[in-house]
Amino acid sequence: MLKKWLPNWLNGLIVGCVLFTNLIIFGVLVLLLGLVKLLLPIHAVNRLLHSAYRGWCNGNRLGLWLGCPDIKIDVKGDLNSKSWYLLICNHMSWLDITVLSSMHALPAPKFFLKDDLKYVPFIGTGAWAMGMPFMKRVSKAQIAKNPKLKGLDIERTKNSCRNFRNHPTTIINFVEGTRYTPAKHAQQQSPFKHLLKPKAGGIAFALEVLGTQFDAMLNTSLVYSGKSDHVCRNLLKGELDSIHVSIDVMAITDTMLGSYQTDEAFKANFQQYVNDLWVAKDKQLAGIYAQQAMPDAQISKEAKTL
Repeated sequence: MLKKWLPNWLNGLIVGCVLFTNLIIFGVLVLLLGLVKLLLPIHAVNRLLHSAYRGWCNGNRLGLWLGCPDIKIDVKGDLNSKSWYLLICNHMSWLDITVLSSMHALPAPKFFLKDDLKYVPFIGTGAWAMGMPFMKRVSKAQIAKNPKLKGLDIERTKNSCRNFRNHPTTIINFVEGTRYTPAKHAQQQSPFKHLLKPKAGGIAFALEVLGTQFDAMLNTSLVYSGKSDHVCRNLLKGELDSIHVSIDVMAITDTMLGSYQTDEAFKANFQQYVNDLWVAKDKQLAGIYAQQAMPDAQISKEAKTL
């Protein structure tokens, strides 16, 4: 691995160039194929589009392999690249997308993105070409002025999710809606130590549209270890030490399916369900962080007693 033989700054430069070049090449290719798909909506073009997207995922895997010496993936349950999954995850960094997209066991990762990102070159345009849903939050004041805005996110999400029925897909939702930072944590007065407050709407919309087609829900947690708290900066400076991905394969039950928009009882129960998941995830993250803080000798000693 290059990181063992090169100074940190040079390793970070190489990793940055690999990831950036990978984004440019496949971002342009996916966009061009997306435009062709508008003119020629045939299966062959769609197949090429997904092949180009998978090429981007493979390039991300190469960049991470070059930049991080320790990537641990802990999966509880079975994953199948020919299945449909709903993946929920905490959101630590822009690197989260790179990490999750690089996992070969996951079929075609697709993300719920903020509406503003559709204007970002390569990232937003590529996501548009792949038919990923863009979420635009509408305030109560905006709805009061224009009632037609109510339910706009729901319809956009439903239309995007319907397009995923024909190709094995992992729909990824960062439940907190934004990246975790200490400032956001304090502003929210979050009851969780390592997480922001969860937003249940995106998960409920995806389940409402594709619930019967999903084979499972992947309850995923991401933890990074590096010299500073800024994950991307650590990677680009060659100072990212480890990435820990924990995936719990969970069954989707009938109690998780319903109309989040019109059924108030279901909405309340589903919000409580997601909050309970977040309570458990917060405890899980605390345990992982505690393990990372322990000296290697102590970890070995504790492992022998298990």
